[in-house]
Amino acid sequence: METIEKITSEVIARLNAGNPLPGIPAGVSNRHIHLSQEDLESLFGKGFSLTEMKPLGQPGQYAAKETLCIAGPKGAIPGVRVLGPVRKESQVEISRTDAYQLGVNPPVRLSGDLAGSADICVIGPAGMLVLKSKAIIAQRHIHMTPEEARLFGVSDGDLVDVTCDSERKCVFSGTLIRSTSTSALEFHIDTDEANAAGIKNGMLARIEGRS
Repeated sequence: METIEKITSEVIARLNAGNPLPGIPAGVSNRHIHLSQEDLESLFGKGFSLTEMKPLGQPGQYAAKETLCIAGPKGAIPGVRVLGPVRKESQVEISRTDAYQLGVNPPVRLSGDLAGSADICVIGPAGMLVLKSKAIIAQRHIHMTPEEARLFGVSDGDLVDVTCDSERKCVFSGTLIRSTSTSALEFHIDTDEANAAGIKNGMLARIEGRS
């Protein structure tokens, strides 16, 4: 939260001084799993609770110590991190490279938009589930509060062009703005996108305009 408050203060100061807006910290999202309580217990055992390992960039979210194996028609990927807390509905987020390895074809979607998405098998120490329409490739997006959205001149649902001063600089068109009161300022991309552009966690991205 200290970093977020520092960036927000810098935004206000630069606006008042007529200077360009500061960068937005990049968060590179590796493959991961969100689980409902019912599915969590099916995979780990009755009454099981996730064990928090470390907090994530978004308030209240964390990487759990628990991992699972995911599988498709062509292969499997072990050690996929479970994120907490539990959700109403399970969801698996992978990259396009992961999808090729597994032999599945998930759509690029916003988190939670699962209708008609890909099926995927999830294997845990206490059981196995075939999650129907639960696998997606996450659409790149920027989290920010409504106050920050006003400062950047954007609104929830806008699509913007984003760049990052990395070794293989490119423009990420069609980046979605997600503005909620509980958001922390962060530019989310997956590992395929990050590797293609040479982006690492914490590098600063900038909004260049609307898509």
